[in-house]
Formats: sequence, structure tokens, C-alpha cells
Amino acid sequence: MVTTAARELSQANEPEHIARALRLADVFAGRAAAHDRDASFPFENFADLSREGLLALTVPAALGGGGAGARDATRVLGIIGKADPSTALVLSMHYIQHLVMARSTRWPTRLSRKLAKETVEGVALINALRVEPELGSPARGGLPATIARRTETGWRLTGRKIYSTGAPILKWYAVWAKTDEQDARVGQFLVPAGLPGTRIEQTWDHLGLRASGSHTAIFDDVVFPLDYEIDVRKPDDWKVPDVTQASVHAIFVAAIYDGIARAARDWLVKFLKERVPANLGAPLATLPRMQEVVGGIETRLAVNARLIDSFACDFDNGFPLSTIESNIIKLTVTNNAAAVVEGAFSLTSNHGLSRTNPLERHYRDVLCGRVHTPQDDSTRVSAGRFALGV
Repeated sequence: MVTTAARELSQANEPEHIARALRLADVFAGRAAAHDRDASFPFENFADLSREGLLALTVPAALGGGGAGARDATRVLGIIGKADPSTALVLSMHYIQHLVMARSTRWPTRLSRKLAKETVEGVALINALRVEPELGSPARGGLPATIARRTETGWRLTGRKIYSTGAPILKWYAVWAKTDEQDARVGQFLVPAGLPGTRIEQTWDHLGLRASGSHTAIFDDVVFPLDYEIDVRKPDDWKVPDVTQASVHAIFVAAIYDGIARAARDWLVKFLKERVPANLGAPLATLPRMQEVVGGIETRLAVNARLIDSFACDFDNGFPLSTIESNIIKLTVTNNAAAVVEGAFSLTSNHGLSRTNPLERHYRDVLCGRVHTPQDDSTRVSAGRFALGV
């Protein structure tokens, strides 16, 4: 068991960005219920993150950023995810793009430096817009319906992207589209937000992560510069996944949902210590049944912590990783997180289901972990095929 003195010493030795994240988490947690209730976007959280230098955490130090790798980023996302997972999800997508920019040989250097400078100086978030109504998740194959037409004056983009997380605040979109060439190419185009012909349709009204602003982005013949092409290739050239992007996406998503589970665990522990039924005359925490379930919760969270930390360290240290392994970790952590919240529900009767209770919100939020790419069935099929050599 960690003593109070040891815990205080550990916190004193934490990097400054962890201390800043912890301070902001207390503030974000106080705002989370209202944003969830109203499905309102937490603009103020991102102003706070920018002021504390946390938007630029994964921007290279040489470009003025924090220079953080996957381990520090997952720790920050876990902290913010515990307080307000909607904010953490938007932040994670931004972190992913900057880590990929820093490591990719395909991102134009001029553009990656431009976006790095902007996020160091202010609130300039980016996310990849990929999912479409007809296409579904691009991870399952198929060409996008969104079309980029090359003209003498620039690219002209037309299409519709759903589940565009962070849409109300994004300054940049990395849009997945195909060209109108005879032999169509497919890939990413960097599109500035707010151009003529762009509009955000307020379609996000989901059970969980209600404050993530994952609305629909519509592009109607939007013109942007020819040199804002990021990475466009023949479709077959995309069959080999980007290991960097797949790895950090899986581990960042895992960290957020683990954070939700930890918030639920903390509420449960407090409830069990304070709840004293008249017929028992002692806190619920004294009952072996309660202790057993909480022990099961601690077991799942301990596994999650080891998986997230060791995988993130391997990524930072350049250890060879595979997308199958990263996807398995995402599957394991998110399912453990859901089981933790379900376990908390099993001990709380009607209390946990009250709309005024944080546990009810944690449950709705944690269920979203199962729909993030890659979904569980895709992960299991890929792992099975690899093991069977088919």
C-alpha cells in the first residue's frame, strides 16, 4: 500500500505538465455535468488548456511545444478523461495529429511547422475528419464519397463528414477524400475551418460524450490551396496501416476510458464508506460482498494501468509494435473500463441510476469506448487471422 508520505513525495516529483493537468482536472470536473446535460461544448476548457501549455504538449520541443511522447500524453489524457472525457477526446485527436506530424515523412514540413506554431501560440486544434454516412468507418474499407477536384486555382472539396469530434472549435480539418482523377487517389487534405462553403450541422445528440461536439461537417465546393495536400496515394497503397497513428490512437482512447472508470471507482468508494443503512448500523464498505466487487474493480484498473503505461513506454522507446497488439490493448482496456462501471452499478441500487448522480453519466460515457475504431469484432478477426495465417 502506498503511504500518504510516499504519495505526496511522488506528486512533488511529477513533471510540471502533470501538475498542471491535475489542477485543471478539478476545474473541468466541476463543469462536466452541466456540459453533459446541455450537450454544450466546453470552449473554456480549451482556453485553460492553451493557457497552461497543454494543447502543445505533443508538439516537438524544437518548435516550442512540450515535446511529450505517448507516455506523458496518455497520463494527461487519463487525468483529463477522469474529469471530463468529452474534453479529453477532442484533446486526444489533436495530440495524435501532432505526434504523427512530428514522425511522418509524408506530412509537408511547411504545414506541420505552421500548425505547430499556431497551437503553441493559441487555441488552434486539428482533427482528422474521416467518417461518412455511406462509408461508415474507413477502417473497414471502401472509398470516401467526399471528392477533391484539382483546378488551376486550388482544390475544390465537396462532401459530408459525420462524427467530426471537436467541430465547434477546430481550426483545421485533415479531410479524408478521393480525387476526381481517372485513376482516383485517396488520402488527406488540410482544410482550414470557416472557408466559404463550409458549415457545421448540429447533429451530435448521443447518449455519452455529449459535450464532444462530434457534429457533421459539410463541404460544398470549398476551395483551398493546392499545396495543402497532405498525403494522397493510390487506394492499394493504404492497405498497410500507419503504425504510428494506429498505436497512439489505440492507447490514447484507452487512457480516456480508463479515466472514466477511475472516476466511477472513486465515487463508489466514497459512497460505500458513507452509506450506513439503518439495518446494518455500519458503512456498506464493511460488507464482504462490497469488498469483493471493489477488489474486482481494482484488479481491472491495475491491469489497465500496466497495459497503458508499458505500451506507451514501448512506443516512446522505439520498440517494434504492431497494430494488432495496439488494438488488443484498446479492446482490453475499454472493456475493463465498462466492466468497472457496471460493477459499481451492481452495488448502488437506485442511487447510481439517478440523473443527478455522476455514476449515471460515467456509465453513459464509458459505453462509447466500444464504438471507437477499431471495434471489438474487427480486432478479434484480425488477431484470429494473424494467428491462423489466413
